[in-house]
Formats: sequence, C-alpha cells, structure tokens
Amino acid sequence: MKPLNKLFLIYSAISIIFYTGCQSPPEVKEVENTYQVSKPLIKDMRLNDEYVCQIRAIQHIELRSLEKGYLQKIYVDEGQFVHRGQILFQIKPNIYRADVEKSQAEVGLAKIELQNNRALVAKDIISKTEAAMSAAKLAKSQAELEMSKTHLGFTQIRAPFDGLIGKFGDIRTGSLLDEGELLTTLSDNRKMWVYFNVPEVQYLNYMKNKHTNGAQTVQLRLANKEVYPEVGNREIIESDFSNTSGNIAFRATFNNPHALLRHGETGNVLWPKMIKRAIIIPQKSTFEILDKKFILVVDKSGILHEREIIVAEEAPNIFILKSGINPDEMFLLEGQNKLYKGDKIKYQLLAPKTVIKSLDMYAN
Repeated sequence: MKPLNKLFLIYSAISIIFYTGCQSPPEVKEVENTYQVSKPLIKDMRLNDEYVCQIRAIQHIELRSLEKGYLQKIYVDEGQFVHRGQILFQIKPNIYRADVEKSQAEVGLAKIELQNNRALVAKDIISKTEAAMSAAKLAKSQAELEMSKTHLGFTQIRAPFDGLIGKFGDIRTGSLLDEGELLTTLSDNRKMWVYFNVPEVQYLNYMKNKHTNGAQTVQLRLANKEVYPEVGNREIIESDFSNTSGNIAFRATFNNPHALLRHGETGNVLWPKMIKRAIIIPQKSTFEILDKKFILVVDKSGILHEREIIVAEEAPNIFILKSGINPDEMFLLEGQNKLYKGDKIKYQLLAPKTVIKSLDMYAN
C-alpha cells in the first residue's frame, strides 16, 4: 500500500472516532402539559363467556288435518292462548256422521242375527259354528263403529296442551282440506329450551366443577342487548363432539312467566366465570400497531416507554391483561396520539379504582 493511501485511512479512522466520541445522547423532549396516569387495578372479577343460542319452546308442534273435508269453522285466532282440550277447528262432519249411523245400524243388525242364531242353536236347528260366526260378525261391526266414531272425532281439532296458536296455514273457512294439511302451530312457552354449543375446554371445566360449584346457571342476553331476568339451568344434551366444529351441544332451561320469550328467537347465553387477581386497564389507554396492542408506560421520572400488551379477556371499556405491565407500574391514561416514547411528561397519578369506576362499565 502506498504511504499516501495509508495516511488517508489513518486520518479517516481518527476522524470517525473523534466524531462519535463527541456525540451527545438523544435529547429527551419535555412536554409542558400535565397528563393523568394510573396503575392497573388488581381484583377478582366476574365475567361471562358468550355463546350464540337458539330459543325453543319446551313443546312446539304442527297442527294438521287428520281427515279430508271442508273447513266449517275456525274457533281461534293467530297468537291466541288456548287451553288443553279447547276446540280449534271444525271440519264439516256430515259424511263422517253418516258413517257412524250406518255402523250403528250394522251393529244392531248383527246383534239381532246373533240372538236368533243362539236360539236356533238351543233348538239344535243350526250348529254352534254358525252362532260363533254371527258373534264374530257382531265384533267386526262394533269395531267398524268405533272406527267411524274416531273419524268423526277427527273432524274436531282440539288443543293437546295449553299454548299459543301460531300463524295459520293457507286456510280459511270453507277451504277444502287434504288429510295431513298444515293448519297452524301450537307452542307451550311456559318454559323455554335454549340451545348453544361450547368448546372442549369449557366442557372440561364444566365437568370438573359440576359437583363442587352448586347450581350450574347461565343468563340470557336478548337481541335488544338486555339481559333476561330469569336464570337458566344448563346441562349437556349431546353424547359426542362435532367433528367439524369441535363443540358439544348444551341446553339451558328458562322459566317464561310473562311469555316474553317466543319459539325461534335468538340471543346469547352468558356463562359466568371468575378471574382471580385480574390485571385491569381501560381500553382507551391502549393503541394498536399492526394488529398488536400497546400501552405507554410512565417511569418515575415521567419518561414514556412503549410496551406491548397481551389481552386475556375483553369486557365493556376494559381489558384484562395476560402480560405487558406489572401491577406497580404507571401508564398514560389518555393522549397517546400526542405523545411518543421517550417524551418526558409531568403527570398526575390517579387511583386505579377511581379510574375504572369512572368508566361506564361493570367490574364486579
């Protein structure tokens, strides 16, 4: 290497070392305003796991015509509450009543024939076999009479239990009904069955605590976001898990004293759980970067530090953390869009209970 080049390299190295040594550490930007900070609230907290559910009446059936004929009378209206045994529809009974009268006449004739044949048997005019045949003929006629009466009875459709009448089918007074034609539905809504699916982990926890936690109750949130006032008792109704979803079906039974719940409604089952020593922070104190959640931690000098957090549970207005901040660390409550990591702030420390209580939420 030429002497000139060697001298140039040495000079360059000395210059870099001199420049680096003279550089000062990054300047901390001090912010004039005073910002509110707090610490995580640590407490036992009751939350709910939510599952989409289908609400069904404990009894819900279709009422269909058992006989063919003209619909003579409709005694009820859609949505009406009816009692067991109450007549709902009348099919014109003329043909079926005539069949009953015909069968009654045939029974009477068979009785006379049997009496005569028994008298003849007593006089040894005919054999006992002929008398037995007459008795069989009478029994057949009596069976046909009962069948005719049954068909006549089918012309009156009565309520098999107390319940609410549903929407009518395509029927009106005078309609010609086919056998098996849909008339309406009937729902017994005094109790409701609520069906929902839960994952394997929830099932295992349920089985583990089934005999130790007392009543296994759930609540029901309706479509209007209100919680139904009655509680339901939950139970497993499937013997195996679904191969596609990995879930198992549960059912909860709810009393329905005011008939608020109707067959076919939807909602969310609220399955309660207790989290011991939950680490609670407001949602408004966090921000997101590329689907990750962060919080600005404030040290005792007032300097901000960006910290990634892992959320374990989410409730209205709050996060329950799995990791990311210690119980004795402070964090910035609001102002994340104005401040950056490394900024130094003046701060006012608020009590965690005061902060969480100010949020419009439950933390029981």
